[in-house]
This record gives sequence, structure tokens and C-alpha cells, in this order.
Amino acid sequence: MSDVVTLLDAAHAAVSAEPENETLRLRFFERLADGELVLLLEREAIGESLEPKVFDLEEGPVVLVFDREERLASFTGGIAPYAALPGRVIAGLLKGQGIGMGVNLGVAPSSMLLPPEAMDWLAETLDGGPEEVEALPQEFLAPSVPEAVIAALDAKLARAGGLAVAALLSGVVYAGGRRGHLLALLDVAEGAEPALARAMNEALVFSGIEAGELDVVFLRAGDPAAAAMGRVALRFDLPAPDVKNLAPAAPGMDPSRPPKLR
Repeated sequence: MSDVVTLLDAAHAAVSAEPENETLRLRFFERLADGELVLLLEREAIGESLEPKVFDLEEGPVVLVFDREERLASFTGGIAPYAALPGRVIAGLLKGQGIGMGVNLGVAPSSMLLPPEAMDWLAETLDGGPEEVEALPQEFLAPSVPEAVIAALDAKLARAGGLAVAALLSGVVYAGGRRGHLLALLDVAEGAEPALARAMNEALVFSGIEAGELDVVFLRAGDPAAAAMGRVALRFDLPAPDVKNLAPAAPGMDPSRPPKLR
């Protein structure tokens, strides 16, 4: 097995130590969804068309994924065709197919089999998006959310470099008396609003907080509302965009052109 401990290894170890801890289980699946995985293919991809290699095990058919290319090479014993895809894309491809996922089988501490039901659940959880509403804030307050929510938001925003400059989290009182929490994303890149709204919704879902609610708004840093929130809000500064890799996206990396299974 590999000596390198990855983020997926750490998440798997945490949930293995406390298998009844639902929050840790959710964090593992969030890590699986957010991370880039290498999917073993039957043959090289042709354009946007992928043919995963399916193994018929006692537990049923599975595809194999690894969180490092070296782990794939260790499993196959040499060069093998693969596609590097976000875990969320692979889950979407497997949804309803009756196919499970083998993760790092035999080559890492996080070696495990996930049944088809787990992949269906993950894909459906990721499909659930936020609802658009209209409300007029009357007062902003210091936020009072569980630490798990703050940690989940921080992790999501850390991976959104270049999509916004910063985020502000505050309590809010709306016209009519409704209270809640508001997350303002500042100076958002053109067209990034839907992806950011989904990511913030996922942060809440995977935080393990039941019946949680978080409103998201998009503001310019110079807006009066942003200034008012800034006086009481918790601020998250997003990292600068990574411009090192400007190569064309691999199959599945462009959400507007998902890969096709063959």
C-alpha cells in the first residue's frame, strides 16, 4: 500500500474510527465528491465518450477509482487507460446504473467498496440545488451558526479561487420578521453564480446540520449592503485563481459538456 496519506485516507480513517458518526460519514462523501479521482477505463477515451472498466465481483459490478495516479499504477501493475474526473461527475454517471464503486482497492488505507445505492444517494444529494427567493434584509447581525457549518463553508470557498473575491456571513432579519443567516459572495466572476450557489448549498448539506438554512446573495464589494454586512459579518477571503494550467479540460471537467458512458 502507498505510504502517502491523502485527504481521502484521512476522511476514511475518521469515519472508520467512529462508524456511527453521521457527520464524519457526510464529510467522507463530500471529500469523495469534491476530489479528483482517476477512473480506470476499458480503453482510451474517444472525445467525450468514456468506457469504464467494469469488474463483476461477488458484491456486484463495480468500477474502480483511485485518488492518485500512482495508486492506479500500483493496482494495474503498469500503464492503463484512465480518465481524471471529479467524484461528483463519476457519481452522476453511475446513478441508476446498478454499478458500485471500488475506491483505492488494495493499494491504500482508504480501500473500500461503495454499493450502487451509495452512488445513487450521492448523485441525488448533489443534484439537490438551492431555491431562488426574494426577501428584503432590514438588519444584519453577528452570525451564530455551528462550527461545523463554518468549517464546511471555509472548505468549499477555499476551492472556489477565482470565482469570487470574498464572502461575508452574517445573521439577518428580513422585512416581516423572518430571521436567518445570509452569505454574501463579493465580486463574483461572470456566470459563476449558479455553481457557487450549489457549492454553498452542498456545504450546508454535508455539514450534518439538520434543517439548516442559509441564504446566498451576490454583491459588489462597494455595495452599501456589503458595507453594512461587513461591520458584523465573518469574512472569508478566497484564494487567487490558479492560472498555471491553461490546457483544454479533460472529459468531464467542463460541466456544460459531461462525458458519455459507452
